[in-house]
Amino acid sequence: MKVIQLFKSETQLIKRAAKKDRKAQRELYELHSGKMLSVCRQYIKDMHHAEEVMLNGFLKVFTHLKDFESKGSFEGWIRKIMVRESISFLRSQKKIVFSNEEIADPGFTAEMNTELNVAHIQNLIDNLPEGYRMVFVMYAVEGYKHAEIAKMLKITEGTSKSQLSKARRMLQEQLKTQNTSDYGIK
Repeated sequence: MKVIQLFKSETQLIKRAAKKDRKAQRELYELHSGKMLSVCRQYIKDMHHAEEVMLNGFLKVFTHLKDFESKGSFEGWIRKIMVRESISFLRSQKKIVFSNEEIADPGFTAEMNTELNVAHIQNLIDNLPEGYRMVFVMYAVEGYKHAEIAKMLKITEGTSKSQLSKARRMLQEQLKTQNTSDYGIK
């Protein structure tokens, strides 16, 4: 006997989940939880805390599902919630420190030929101070503009640009140090 799935499209799942259908909510969770954990993990070093933030984010997703207007991707809508939850978590931990020093953004130029895996890159990003990491991830990974970052983090655009520049410089130094120690290059 062939089993036909009841919820073929994401749109149907969303409508059913908005009506508190637990099966539909579970399917939406299973569809998006992997990516959303990755989003939370980019902001939060500790995997257990990242999982907790993701679960809180999904609670908000399902609580406010009726507010989703289908004007864009559902995944993008969830991602925005996860980013905000991650920022709220870090604020509650009082780990975010932003430098007020504004500097020009020299741009990021990777002069080194290095093969890096995702876990190693995440480790390099994890070594950044919280403020640098948040702005770097929001700008370089999530694609937010400095004006959006400034508004979400309640900082100036100049501070956002400065934090990004410092994060890039610190990542370059980490890569340079790694290449020197790994390959004996100077």
